[in-house]
Amino acid sequence: MAVLGLGLAALGRPGYLNLGHGSDLGTDRSVDALGRRCRLVCDAAWDGGIRWFDAARSYGLAEQFLAGWLTGRGITPSEVTVSSKWGYTYTADWVVDAAVHEVKDHSPAALARQWPETEERLGPWLRLYQVHSATVESGILDDTEAHRALAEIGVPVGLSLSGPGQSETLRRALGIEVDGARLFSAVQATWNLLETSAGPALAEAKAAGWTVIVKEALANGRLTRTGRAPEWLGDRPDATALAVALAQPWADVVLSGATTAPQLESNLRAAEVHVQPDSERLSALAVDPLTYWADRSALPWT
Repeated sequence: MAVLGLGLAALGRPGYLNLGHGSDLGTDRSVDALGRRCRLVCDAAWDGGIRWFDAARSYGLAEQFLAGWLTGRGITPSEVTVSSKWGYTYTADWVVDAAVHEVKDHSPAALARQWPETEERLGPWLRLYQVHSATVESGILDDTEAHRALAEIGVPVGLSLSGPGQSETLRRALGIEVDGARLFSAVQATWNLLETSAGPALAEAKAAGWTVIVKEALANGRLTRTGRAPEWLGDRPDATALAVALAQPWADVVLSGATTAPQLESNLRAAEVHVQPDSERLSALAVDPLTYWADRSALPWT
């Protein structure tokens, strides 16, 4: 069975597109306040048994916050798995209602700039470096210069996925090699009760020996009480939704995207939930991928 990890997308910057994110953070969104909050949630995760933490260059100061927490708690590299991502640059300048929050660039030049930044902050703990939101359109699948640069950084590399074309992107990535050796060894994909389309491709990645990481298992808050999840999912729909993701036979890690320690503690209850992941009632929640991703794109940053 898969294990829970913690993703820091909602913890490293003052604005994010999870439902209720604004009210979760409150009015004080200073760097110091968010740094304290990140440490509290990381503490709750660690105390709850979580040992995988995922960040990205575009998550504001997430890498910096995470490194400070790891150092402060005296956590050694052998005790934890840390992953991060490159390919987006955070551009909101700590403004919640910025017109643009992040800019994608999967060029070798962007990697050359962002990899040293990640290495400086997380180097001792980093175990996986991922292309952030790879798509067919972004060009990363065909960029042999970027492939070689990734192969030379000295850390296992993977890719995270986004959009209705997740499966196509992943299947193409499975065949990418550098000097006869496969380039990628891990994938981080959106999979949840509303968006299940990547499941078969994720099973193929697992069969090929890849590590499979699930992100957005709560559909950016839509599978929580705040998001008015179906009542039959129970009084903790977040735990039920996470339990279903954890029960997928191809999953290795399922990321919590909690913004608060109580949310994280509720997410941890997934270990107590017993589900039939292929039940008709659960399967009926799935929507067309194009609809799902259009709805996600319409979520406001708060």
